[in-house]
Amino acid sequence: MNWITNYVRPRINSIFSRRETPENLWQKCDECGTMLFHRELTENLNVCTNCGHHMNITPRDRFKALFDGGVFNEVKVPEPLADPLQFRDQKRYPDRMRTAQKTTGEKEAMLVASGEIGRTPIIAAAQDFSFMGGSMGMYVGNAILAAAEEAVKLKRPLILFSAAGGARMQEGILSLMQMPRTTVAIQMLKEAGLPYIVVLTHPTTGGVTASYAMLGDVHIAEPNALICFAGPRVIEQTIREKLPDGFQRAEYLLDHGMLDRVTPRTEMREELITITRMLLGMPPAVRGDLPAPDKTEKADPVAAATAPVAEPDTSAAKPAPAPTPQKPLK
Repeated sequence: MNWITNYVRPRINSIFSRRETPENLWQKCDECGTMLFHRELTENLNVCTNCGHHMNITPRDRFKALFDGGVFNEVKVPEPLADPLQFRDQKRYPDRMRTAQKTTGEKEAMLVASGEIGRTPIIAAAQDFSFMGGSMGMYVGNAILAAAEEAVKLKRPLILFSAAGGARMQEGILSLMQMPRTTVAIQMLKEAGLPYIVVLTHPTTGGVTASYAMLGDVHIAEPNALICFAGPRVIEQTIREKLPDGFQRAEYLLDHGMLDRVTPRTEMREELITITRMLLGMPPAVRGDLPAPDKTEKADPVAAATAPVAEPDTSAAKPAPAPTPQKPLK
């Protein structure tokens, strides 16, 4: 037995030929447990292709699917104080912020952008629930105020996607002060006669629901989104009664008049284009571009279609007469 040939060489070959399989190729649906291929899930906007469950989606990915060609410009948001209360629980507040920024790749819990949907210029703002639960702090208040000011300046409608667990406790009363600030920002849009459309995603709770998330001209929600002020568990513990099935979910609120529409994420863009243009008094969006007219065609197509057909010229088709023979010279 040759130890090098039979053991060492196969061992070395197996080590160098081993390929590591990426861990993020598949994702399990939280609702039905189906394993979904990441590319198929991304193309379906993080909606389960088996049961239709709507998973979390970042504001940047949402905007890429919302705006024409995925092109948008970020609106600058004023920076608030970093740690006004010097808050500390198990961690210091700046440490939690750095962790959230590193995990999400975003500066804060809200992204504001401008662009076009269906060739309709708009301003859009979206909250990121993966950034400290999308909690409403001073930055979020500044973002909504900046979005409203930009919309009034450019005379564009504002579309807001809410996703939050409420106010940010690390900023205390300064966080709660964003409720009246954002209400004033929305009032600016009302006075300018500009539409304000709110899309409520899972979850939208607490002070966000008690302020800017419920002040829209039109309220649309994603399917099965939790929308409430106090959660169902808190209510059950308070009143000591069992709540109805689906309580505080989007479909329940639609049946009880709290919402205008419940629209799947894959159909949200077309829904927003239609509603936005309707509120602006614009005609329906053009779904495609026709080719440019040919310059050789006549200007009036009706006259061209009814014009008499000219008779074909047959003179060129007649054979030429034979030449007359001449007598030879003597």
